[in-house]
Amino acid sequence: MPKVYTRGGDSGETGLLYGGRVKKNDPRTDAYGTIDETVSALGIGRSFSKEPKVQEIILKLQKDLFAVGAELATDVEHYDKFREHFVPVSDQMVGQIEDLIDELQEEFELPPFFVLPGATPGSAGIDLARSVLRRAERLVVHLEQSGSIKQGSAVLPYINRVSDLLFILARYEDRNIDTELLNGDK
Repeated sequence: MPKVYTRGGDSGETGLLYGGRVKKNDPRTDAYGTIDETVSALGIGRSFSKEPKVQEIILKLQKDLFAVGAELATDVEHYDKFREHFVPVSDQMVGQIEDLIDELQEEFELPPFFVLPGATPGSAGIDLARSVLRRAERLVVHLEQSGSIKQGSAVLPYINRVSDLLFILARYEDRNIDTELLNGDK
C-alpha cells in the first residue's frame, strides 16, 4: 500500500499539478486550498440535508469544484497538460449554474428579510460553504490579476455563480421552515 506521507512538503513547499513547486503559503495554494475547504463544507451541508434534490446538486458541485481546484493548481505553462486530463471550467458551466438558480427560484419565494444562517444543519453547512467560496473568489481575483490563471478562464465567473447558487440552495433547503427560525427570532 502506498504511504500517505511523502515528506515532500516538509520544507514548506508543495508540488503543482503537472510540474513546478511553490511555497505552501503561495496565493495559488491558498486559492485551491480554499476551494478544498468549500468542498468539505459542502459535505457537511449534504450530510445534513433533508432534500434529495439538494443532496444531488451538492454532490455535483463537489465534483466540479475538485476540477476547479485542479485548474487553480496548474501553472499556466502546463495548462495544455491539464486539458489532457480535465475539462476546464467553461462559460457553458456558468450558464448551467444560472439555469439551476432560475429553476430553484421558481419553486419558492425568498424571505423578505436578512436570513441568519443556522435554521437547520443542512442550510448552515451550505451557508458555511458559500462564505468559504466567497473567500476563494477573492483569492482567485488576486491570481487572475497576477496572471496566474489562463487568460479567458471561466473560473472566476463560475465561482461567483456557484456562490449565488449556494445562497439559493440554502434558502431552498429551508423553504418550509418557520420564518421566525430564519431570522433568528425563535
